[in-house]
Amino acid sequence: MKILRTTALLAAAGALGACASPTSPPQIAALAPPQWQAPLPHNGSIADLNDWWRRQDDALLVQLIDAAQQVSPTLATAASHIAQARAERVASGAALAPTLDAAASVGRSSQQSAVPLGTTSQAALQAGWEIDLFGAGRAARDAAQARLDGASAGWHDARVSVAAEVANQYYGQRACEQLLAVARQDAASRADTARLTELSAKAGFQSPASAALARASAADGSSRAIAQRASCDLGVKALVALSGIAEAQLRQRLADSAPRWSAANTSITTAAGGAGPALAIATLPAQTLSQRPDVFNAEREVAAASAEVDGAQAQRYPRLTLSGAIGVANFRSEGKNTKADTWSIGPLALTLPIFDGGRRRANVAAAAARYDSAVAAYRANVRQAVREVEEALVNLDSSGARAGDAQTALDGYRANFVAVEERYKNGLASLFELEDARRSRLAAEDTVVNLQRERSGAWVALYRAAGGGWSAGQAAGPLASASRATAQAPAPAPAPAPAPVQ
Repeated sequence: MKILRTTALLAAAGALGACASPTSPPQIAALAPPQWQAPLPHNGSIADLNDWWRRQDDALLVQLIDAAQQVSPTLATAASHIAQARAERVASGAALAPTLDAAASVGRSSQQSAVPLGTTSQAALQAGWEIDLFGAGRAARDAAQARLDGASAGWHDARVSVAAEVANQYYGQRACEQLLAVARQDAASRADTARLTELSAKAGFQSPASAALARASAADGSSRAIAQRASCDLGVKALVALSGIAEAQLRQRLADSAPRWSAANTSITTAAGGAGPALAIATLPAQTLSQRPDVFNAEREVAAASAEVDGAQAQRYPRLTLSGAIGVANFRSEGKNTKADTWSIGPLALTLPIFDGGRRRANVAAAAARYDSAVAAYRANVRQAVREVEEALVNLDSSGARAGDAQTALDGYRANFVAVEERYKNGLASLFELEDARRSRLAAEDTVVNLQRERSGAWVALYRAAGGGWSAGQAAGPLASASRATAQAPAPAPAPAPAPVQ
């Protein structure tokens, strides 16, 4: 009775001590700005992010993203982290329940000279239970659950990252193809000018210096086209590495779905250069940042660290264990069997830590320091998320505002080049004027293409910064959801989960 009274007092003291655990980090709403400072690209409509890629009207882009997600080592690593976290969660939860073991033994001995030699065989079930008086086991279970949720969110984050990487590479490849078309047209124009100048120089209407300049210009244009073609080849190989698709097959797909470029129109007709469907960027930053799986993962790490502080604190309090066993025994000697049933309850053991040289106190201090580090990382994560969204919004607004001016400049430089070229053919303009007009036109064409590429990259960055349509409700089990989509996670866990991000 005295032991039970002592245990109750210790339990009350432990409950009071547990109340001093670290508090949760501030919510996103407290860390995020009250509103976005950059203009929001709603364009009158807000679209869901979950199927954003499929609404780009580019089937090849979706195929590449799906293929890349199937072979991505990053996703495979994230899936293994989920499997590990799930196993640790099961183990920590099982530690709260009693254990039951089976034991069997056979021995042959004689204890006294008067007792004949005999064989003793025993079989028993042994039970044990460490009663979680002060919450150490529950804290370990909560920490494991928080890390499992964070690992699941990390898997979604990896999927979004792979999709964004493939999209950036794909849009870069399409822009490279357009620049290659421009370079080839420019090289052909320079070659034609060089041919006409050479004929004029032979007839005595142009100086040898003009012919040399024309040849140099043609060679420069040819070199530029060759370099651009090499850059496009490197882009194809990067897509091959990301998607795992054979190069010959990928080149065929790219050729079959390539937009048709023309000298009079450098606009990209696919989503690579257009504005793309509007993203669901809420006017309240906290709502947008709550879609970020990396922010959720950081918050779960804070929760896990907080639980570990409670667990370390609980280790400083007494431990109460209960054991028991039930079994049968048989003694065989000189052909006779003697059977006996055995059972026991107890002991009920109370272990009270008295002196450990400050080890448990140091463990609590270390756990508290890890908690502070997790809170700091969480705050930094939120600030970085705000920065990424704001930067993407600024880039979108800037590229959209410059698009009109860039196209106007290109139209003007094109018209000027055509006029100078006609004057040159009629002997009314010098080759220097023609080459100057050509350089201006070429620079304007490159500016338009690169601006379109910048805008598509800003859309991808905004998709990535907004979390790719993920929500915290999807953190429980993303592995099974992959079986309902073309991009699957390489894990066999058949747990139910919502549809993955495309």
